[in-house]
Amino acid sequence: MQPSHARATRRLAQRRFRRNALSVAVTAAVAALTLAACGSDDPPPPNTGTPPSPTQNPNNRPTFIVGTIGVQTYDGNSDDLATGGLGKDGIGGTAPAFADPNNPTPAELRRNAIFTNYRAIVDINPAGGYGTLYGPNVDAQGNVTSGQGKVAGVEYIAFSDDGSGRQNVTLMAQIPDSFDRNNPCIITATSSGSRGIYGGIAVGEWGLKRGCAVAYTDKGTGAAPHDLDSDTVPLINGTRQGRAGAGKLAQFAAQPGSQSLADFTAAYPHRQAFKHAHSQQNPEANWGRNTLQAIEFTLFAINDKYGTMGADGVRQATFTPSNVLVIASAVSNGGGAAIAAAEQDTTGLIDGVAVGEPMLEIPPTPAITVRRGGTPVAASGKSLYDYTTTANLFQLCARQDVNLTNAPSAGALPQATNRCQSLAAKSLVTGGNTNDQSAAALAALRSAGWEAESDELHASLSALEVASSISVTYANAYARASVTDRFCNYSFAVTGVDFKPLAIPAATLAQFFSTGNGVPPSGIVTLVNDANPLPTGPIKDFASVSPSTGIQDANLDGALCLRNALTGNATVQASIAETYRSGNLRGKPTVIVHGRNDALLPVNHTSRPYLGLNRSVEGSASKLSYIEVTNAQHFDGFIDVLPGYAARYIPLHLYLNRALDAVWANLRSGTALPPSQVVRTTARGGSSSVAVGPQILPANVPPMLATPAAGDVISASSSTVDVPN
Repeated sequence: MQPSHARATRRLAQRRFRRNALSVAVTAAVAALTLAACGSDDPPPPNTGTPPSPTQNPNNRPTFIVGTIGVQTYDGNSDDLATGGLGKDGIGGTAPAFADPNNPTPAELRRNAIFTNYRAIVDINPAGGYGTLYGPNVDAQGNVTSGQGKVAGVEYIAFSDDGSGRQNVTLMAQIPDSFDRNNPCIITATSSGSRGIYGGIAVGEWGLKRGCAVAYTDKGTGAAPHDLDSDTVPLINGTRQGRAGAGKLAQFAAQPGSQSLADFTAAYPHRQAFKHAHSQQNPEANWGRNTLQAIEFTLFAINDKYGTMGADGVRQATFTPSNVLVIASAVSNGGGAAIAAAEQDTTGLIDGVAVGEPMLEIPPTPAITVRRGGTPVAASGKSLYDYTTTANLFQLCARQDVNLTNAPSAGALPQATNRCQSLAAKSLVTGGNTNDQSAAALAALRSAGWEAESDELHASLSALEVASSISVTYANAYARASVTDRFCNYSFAVTGVDFKPLAIPAATLAQFFSTGNGVPPSGIVTLVNDANPLPTGPIKDFASVSPSTGIQDANLDGALCLRNALTGNATVQASIAETYRSGNLRGKPTVIVHGRNDALLPVNHTSRPYLGLNRSVEGSASKLSYIEVTNAQHFDGFIDVLPGYAARYIPLHLYLNRALDAVWANLRSGTALPPSQVVRTTARGGSSSVAVGPQILPANVPPMLATPAAGDVISASSSTVDVPN
């Protein structure tokens, strides 16, 4: 076996040889490289009196693409790929207005979707680093420019489906005008969470700056719902149409379950169905494949625009996996999708991987021991559904712990006090008063694998109903439940001042493609407890009463139902098993960055054990580096927005950019990846009672080191991962 540097050097030489040959071919065909074949204005080949030779390697449309491929060019001024025409200042400003809020245009929906999704992933306050450490105006070399960071280019968009119209996974390719045909590259930017196609736009920005095409997919989720009152559904461009008229063009249309949609709506009016929860597809099982499809679609799009024109007027597949550098990237469960794609990549589409805070489902075997400071952690390697339903039980009570009184969003909540009382009544926590019960709930979270650094996040995440929203969405997805099944008596609706469901406002529904996150609570759509006792009946989940306790404890009964499905529902168990990662990255250079404080996707259940799983499979051939960042958590978008976050947390997005830089340098120049390590940042400090913190400085966010200090090195074997304190 060759030494790793020798292999990298040989591979680089091979790539340069192929690209030099490609450059000659492209130069020879330069006159034919200006327009896309979809709607192309290229003239036909001259009539020589004899039929032209058939194209030897035609740029065939991928077989998984259905329907029309949309192609739109953006001038980089009035509109663009990266910022929707808003530029750096517009992304950091106020949301653009709709001319007619009830009837937004596709262009308006796209622009607002980019605005919303960029800000959801990134801290856009200058004090937190926007515009200086990262952002549209910071170039590929990290230089702050005076520009707005708009990127001219073309955008291709289409559905991937099996012909049923029920998958309709959105794929999108962005090709900047700066695309380097002599050194072609693609990065992926799979959407995070349950977001729509623009959910990864802040990640795609890195690739656009380098002249790379960007491959996006919503991975079978999406922001906009099927509104059952009006029976309208979203289309691929975000506009809405009646379900019957949309047919297979619907981005998502709910299917009936135990009763018809009409009967369900009569009994439970004003409800919405969301694709991740209610598609009955268990989309997570296919997230790796969706990401690979996005790469294939992007290769098709690049060839459609720049591929050599054959003598018969047919574009050739000039750009192929053998001569295009591809880095799989994304964050959160989009990052998990990138890892899945790399594992499933049997044809060599992907060259490297760089992801942030990935959701990684770790199989129960082989068992990986995670140690911190030489001591095994309390628990590790649990599935998302396991630890999230645990958080859903205990976080709300744990927020009342006296040691968390200065945490962001801390403060007494009647529902939290009642949750503690109900947990104690069911012997799930101990103690005769709220102080003792909340301490027991916090201890339960620690025992379940959360690090102490996550403690101060439980208050804000429980107030925002993060664990309950994810538990409900994934429970429905894993159970393959229809909206009419009301799994564990949950549904989604807008609620009024009395907390009862009401009809969604027309403008809110029309704009949901732009403003929603696909996993209610989303905007004014929230979780509803349909089992709330009469005479009140169904109301907002957080304000509801548990039938078994008779008190307003934010529906402990529902949380227990969701928790019990982990072991009591065979379909849920089988669906979770479909999402386990293999750990085999096929020798691809990979950098994972993750915040130690992450309370949504705790490091003990995701990146730490995955490092060990990868070592157990690839051994010394592994090229995975794991970077754990202190003072970093899951939601950069909360920094400089929610009081207390800026004082405590630095932007992990900056380290994702650095991970991409590291993988790029490795693939392009053979530069060694930084070894696995803890990067020790310095919090900005300041008052915990205000949202915006002091100006962040480079000293707050030190780099990943080629030679980290001995006390910062993370090591792994086939069975053990050792992380320093």
